[in-house]
Amino acid sequence: MVTRVIVCALVFLSATVVCAKESTTPHGVEPKDVVKAKWELLPIEKNIVKYTNQQRKRYGLHPLKIDRQLVGSAREHAQWMTRNRTLQHTRRAVAENIAMGYSSSESVVRGWMNSSGHRANILNGGYTRIGVAAYRTPNGTIYWCQQFRR
Repeated sequence: MVTRVIVCALVFLSATVVCAKESTTPHGVEPKDVVKAKWELLPIEKNIVKYTNQQRKRYGLHPLKIDRQLVGSAREHAQWMTRNRTLQHTRRAVAENIAMGYSSSESVVRGWMNSSGHRANILNGGYTRIGVAAYRTPNGTIYWCQQFRR
């Protein structure tokens, strides 16, 4: 029983590792950095916002502003999807784009732009705020989440 609890705890901790660096081989950050990241965007998250706002600019829209509450919500949801190995939208009252398996923030934003529903969220002129997250499983699959609000 103790072994099962330890294994479950390790699986949970492994699933919560934030993908911190853009590269062909994403890697996680140390637990102390995850705590620090609670109030700061990690490089991969900054890139999601950057590429999203580049698309908005391309279509004459104002950039989205980072919202701490949405970042927390996106991180919670991406962490849940990673831990449960499932792609499912949140029940929270936010517009949301989710994805899994893309290897970089640039590729996931490109994928969202190639999907009419996801594209509509990114290019919705009524949205002014954004929160984003990227978590990976121990085998390297990345779960992505971006959430929007007015």
